[in-house]
Amino acid sequence: MTLAVGITLFVALVLSFAVPFGAYARGEKSKGRYKKAVIINLSTYVGIILFSVVFGFVSTAQAAEVSNTGSGLATGLGYVAAALAVGLSGIGGGIAVSSAASAALGAISEDSSIFGKSLIFLGLAEGVALYGLIISFMILGNL
Repeated sequence: MTLAVGITLFVALVLSFAVPFGAYARGEKSKGRYKKAVIINLSTYVGIILFSVVFGFVSTAQAAEVSNTGSGLATGLGYVAAALAVGLSGIGGGIAVSSAASAALGAISEDSSIFGKSLIFLGLAEGVALYGLIISFMILGNL
């Protein structure tokens, strides 16, 4: 990634925080103020993501033209698979921990002797994210 693209992305990131906050601070105190700030924030976010994808692929294509060191479709899909394994298992683990933790806290508040049992269930829920991380290491090891 060139320096100009990096600076542009940094400025876009700073603006993505500043513009919605400005719209929020400038608006009148009503429910419309929040709605307007959220719409501006989402549109700025989507615009920055599209901009990053376009310039990211352009710089990647230029780098691939310069040095073709075995990076192809299989390698790229391997990286995508590793990212999906970590991301989706992290989301699943978060959902599992949130459900198990709230139930465990409710059960512990009624009977404090089941703390150890509830801790085991929380550990099992957290293990889902670790399994995704291990799978991603296995995928990256085969690239």
